Amino acid sequence: MDDVVQGLSNIDAIEALYEVTGEFDLVALVEASDIESFRDTLKNKIIKINGVKSTVTSIVLSAHKGPKCTT
Repeated sequence: MDDVVQGLSNIDAIEALYEVTGEFDLVALVEASDIESFRDTLKNKIIKINGVKSTVTSIVLSAHKGPKCTT
């Protein structure tokens, strides 16, 4: 886990990284200008970290509260 956290922490596109309980071990918030940029970060950086077994992706469609909220 420490190696994965260190690897993810070195990726500029990752805005926040949380260790969580439940189905997953970590939640990373990735900021990307478009889907191609996100795909590049996922495919060429995150997946290549030793210890990353799988990922699940959710895309934010709208922000209602929080630091990135524009409304």
